[in-house]
Amino acid sequence: MTRKTYNQLAAEAAERIEEIMPWDLSEFLENHPDALLLDIRERDEFARARIAGSLNVPRGILESAAEWDYAETEPELVTARDRPVLIICRSGNRSALAAEVLAEIGFSDVRSVKLGVKGWNDADLELVDTTGVPLDGDDAEDLIDPPLRPDQIDPARR
Repeated sequence: MTRKTYNQLAAEAAERIEEIMPWDLSEFLENHPDALLLDIRERDEFARARIAGSLNVPRGILESAAEWDYAETEPELVTARDRPVLIICRSGNRSALAAEVLAEIGFSDVRSVKLGVKGWNDADLELVDTTGVPLDGDDAEDLIDPPLRPDQIDPARR
């Protein structure tokens, strides 16, 4: 069996799903007021910087959060099966994989936000902190994408 990298898996998923660019997101949401903006980053990532009005359901509990009768059930997500669901993560990789999964379990209109929250911030679109206060784009960059620790870097590249 050929080993695939995370980036390869995400790129393959992106080819099979629909994507939307971050700078097109606001217009889409205006034209589809019933759409759900689903942020699948981890709770701590979401707490540091997020798009106002987004719903946080971490990728690790997505499938059970999208169904009734689980401790992780998120009613707003469960009831969005026939609404547009725009999925965002940090860079667009997790969201591509998540869009594919939601489509597989019966969501009719899912899209991944290409480039994720990083792309949103790079386009100078507003992010807020946990209290809803807007963040400066440069400050948000460090909150969105903290530097790697030395032990996280491939030893072959050190």
